[in-house]
Amino acid sequence: MRPRVSLSRATITLSARMRALATRLPGLVTIEPVVHGDERGFFCETYRQEWHDELGIPAHERFIQDNHSRSTRGVVRGMHFHIGAGVAKLVRCARGRIVDVAVDLRRGSPTYAKWEAVELDDVDMRVLYVPVGFAHGFCALSDVADVLYKQTAYYDAAVERGIAWNDPDVGIEWPLPLEELIVSARDAAAPTLRDVAGELPFRWHP
Repeated sequence: MRPRVSLSRATITLSARMRALATRLPGLVTIEPVVHGDERGFFCETYRQEWHDELGIPAHERFIQDNHSRSTRGVVRGMHFHIGAGVAKLVRCARGRIVDVAVDLRRGSPTYAKWEAVELDDVDMRVLYVPVGFAHGFCALSDVADVLYKQTAYYDAAVERGIAWNDPDVGIEWPLPLEELIVSARDAAAPTLRDVAGELPFRWHP
């Protein structure tokens, strides 16, 4: 089953090296770089801070930590978020292919508890901007998938939280059969969104 991806055909902005594509969830942005390829390989720019405004990323937001994870086919990581001030992420797949998923946790949002899935791979080199107030996770579709992401806060286990990857109220449609999915014990024990909704600090601001 292919993931549900609802990118708008209209771009938020156009530039010589990057464009942003709207998603169904306000604030969540898929960023598509221009990839220069030939028989030798390819080159592309995946991030510039000066692009924040035109890509829909708050101008003041600063990414201060880079992370790199490697997963085998079928691995599901998520759905994670940080409480307190929260953390925004800029996610890309540098090797292989994944379906990246975000769930809106912002109280008062017209898309609260809704999810969006975007395919990221090492060909199109798309990047997903996940703002504060979203849970984030992904499923690896290739034999090996290297996921790189920037974040706006240092990792702190004391404020890391999660919701169940298979929360029936959220209803994420993962792209592989359930029997092929590999989930950590910690993620398998995560609560449902309904169980933690009263503790969420995130508010939607139109």
